[in-house]
Amino acid sequence: MESFRQLPVIEELVDGQNRQIRYLRVSLTDRCNFRCTYCMPEEGVDLAPKSDVLNFEELMRVVNMFAQLGVTKIRLTGGEPTLRKDIVLLVKQLKAIEGLESVQMTTNGILLPKFALELKKAGLNGVNISLDTLEPTTFFKLSRRSSLSSVLEGIDAALDAGLPTKINTVALKHVNENEIADLCEFAWTKGAVPRFIEHMPMSSGDVFSKDQFLPASDIRQAIETRFGAIELVKESSVGDAGPSRYYRVLANHKTFGNISAMTENFCGVCNRVRLSATGDLHGCLGYDDTLSLRELMRDGASDRDIQNTLRTLLKLKRSGHQFTDSGAGAPQKHMVSIGG
Repeated sequence: MESFRQLPVIEELVDGQNRQIRYLRVSLTDRCNFRCTYCMPEEGVDLAPKSDVLNFEELMRVVNMFAQLGVTKIRLTGGEPTLRKDIVLLVKQLKAIEGLESVQMTTNGILLPKFALELKKAGLNGVNISLDTLEPTTFFKLSRRSSLSSVLEGIDAALDAGLPTKINTVALKHVNENEIADLCEFAWTKGAVPRFIEHMPMSSGDVFSKDQFLPASDIRQAIETRFGAIELVKESSVGDAGPSRYYRVLANHKTFGNISAMTENFCGVCNRVRLSATGDLHGCLGYDDTLSLRELMRDGASDRDIQNTLRTLLKLKRSGHQFTDSGAGAPQKHMVSIGG
């Protein structure tokens, strides 16, 4: 698809706080084969009509436009991105866009035994796999599915294929807090990097429980209690660390990530925007205002017109979200629909 190879960067994309936008998270579908309690309400969500979901050509066009504006990193999300039938071809074509340094994916992992090697060959640079617990009963409680063994097989498949792998855990008090050190040990033994994420209020706060909120400081303390003193090795930044701060255990030199959007937010160095499966561009995870790139494209807007609109509107990107540990400040949108 030579028509999508990158043109020279025409003007870097900078928001109103002078933060350069380098990172685009792309939701490929709002469908998911899990029903995680922190990701969607128990009753589920209204799925978008398939006609509203960006097709292959539209996805490639959007990413190419962002690459021309200086974006260098793409993360494919969902819903569950491996449910997208053209996932391997999409990765291969994205990797053909000059200027993109990294194409990675966040997944629940259960289809990786089928796709991991193909995705590696297509050029995928790495995967983040969600794993909140090693206990089958807790897994079912959180995901509303009995698929723990399939996720574990997916982690093995990713590592066997040679994909750099991070394991993402949403840390919840009274749910999986007693497994934090065990999850570290599991990931390190496998050759993966564990990362622990503070629970965030989404879905108008309906999926958030203050009683289950576990701050980043408590997460780190649980790791120190088991393994000894830690040190900060990489601050969250506009670089590869993304939103995660990385720490090293002094005794064994193993690292883990801590994503602390609630108590130690990283909004000041935010370098990312998010595209929903239906083409809505979200400047911030914590707000519902969007720009429909799907409507612009289907109404016949040129690439340059859309890029000019992006430059103008991203000057209005807020300085940060308004999440609180009471659940206030939650947007109406669902995590499953925007991909985190």
